[in-house]
Amino acid sequence: MKHLSVLAALLAPLPALADVDPADWDAVIAAADGQTVYWNAWGGSTTTNEFIAWVGDRVAAEYGVTLEHVKLTDTADAVTRVLSEKQAGEDDDGAIDMIWINGSNFAAMKDADLLFGPYAESLPNWALVDVDGKAVQTDFTVPTDGYESPWAMAQVVLVHDTATMPETLGSMQALLEWAQENPGRFSYPQPPDFLGTTFLKQVLVDILEDPDTLQVPATDENYDAVTAPLWAYLDALTPHLWRDGKAYPATGTAMFPLIADGEIDLSISFSPGAASTAIANYELPDTVRTFVLDNGTIGNASFVAIPYNSGSKEGAMIVADFLMSPEAQARAQDPAVLGYGTVLNMEALTEADRAVFDGLELGVATLTPAELGAIQAEPHPSWMTRIADDWALRYGVAQ
Repeated sequence: MKHLSVLAALLAPLPALADVDPADWDAVIAAADGQTVYWNAWGGSTTTNEFIAWVGDRVAAEYGVTLEHVKLTDTADAVTRVLSEKQAGEDDDGAIDMIWINGSNFAAMKDADLLFGPYAESLPNWALVDVDGKAVQTDFTVPTDGYESPWAMAQVVLVHDTATMPETLGSMQALLEWAQENPGRFSYPQPPDFLGTTFLKQVLVDILEDPDTLQVPATDENYDAVTAPLWAYLDALTPHLWRDGKAYPATGTAMFPLIADGEIDLSISFSPGAASTAIANYELPDTVRTFVLDNGTIGNASFVAIPYNSGSKEGAMIVADFLMSPEAQARAQDPAVLGYGTVLNMEALTEADRAVFDGLELGVATLTPAELGAIQAEPHPSWMTRIADDWALRYGVAQ
């Protein structure tokens, strides 16, 4: 019987290894060496894909971490995969090690205990992050609590070709009036595309008398009254859109070719530097410029999060920390690369690192931080979930 008990002990499943403490960075570096990190991230932009490939080259050379970019069209697919693994009891070495995430997807993963952490504020480069001036500790009103780390800042800008549309517009009401006077010259991506739903949010934030209403969750009691102005606005706008509102660009990436081909004069972007990048890449004419609304536009941070069952948590933390490094942040802000806003506090950088940012040519179409003006807060994610569903019922079209 003694031999049987010994055999049973040998055959019993081994307990999962404890995760390395994020605060013990030397241990993180040691454990990360040789790990492969599967980063599930949007794959719809060539420039973004190339940046992620560069990150992979850097972390491989410096830390021995292999980064594999799993290209997504919808971040919700990654959330569903992790949830399915949890339901199946696959609590170790899941298929996903890191996700480019924010908004409702982060809220859903946090609520379902699908995230590793807290880790973000233990990363060495967190000390350089502008926690006072940028929204990097909340995500669409939801506290991050260290379960995701920021790597880029974004803000809504309107993109126009000054050769055909020299004027700028100060409000969403002015945009509606311009579209009615210039039918077919504006469109936005079809929701649930992220940029398409962002346009809907921007309309609502700009036309509501009290946009702070959107900072609390949507409920059956408040939803209809709050969103009624949005549907009235879209009813008036839709017939005057590109292709009479009977078709929409599939993604934000598809908007710039419409300007380049002369089909539209005005589009929307969530990257203040994207137009300059596109001009530099000869994807847009050099007459294109950007502007924001008089009351400001929606802004937020892009984050990465690590699933609770990642088998390469240490490697994922290495990548997350590198994304916040001055080297990666300066490269991402370069309009010849991405044109993303930085999450860093310039005052926290060394003189040499600050000089790199100061030396960046932001591009002819990129507004300065002062010109970008006030950043309007993202609504609570519950609003967008319901609004996107209602938009599909009211205006959705087959592609």
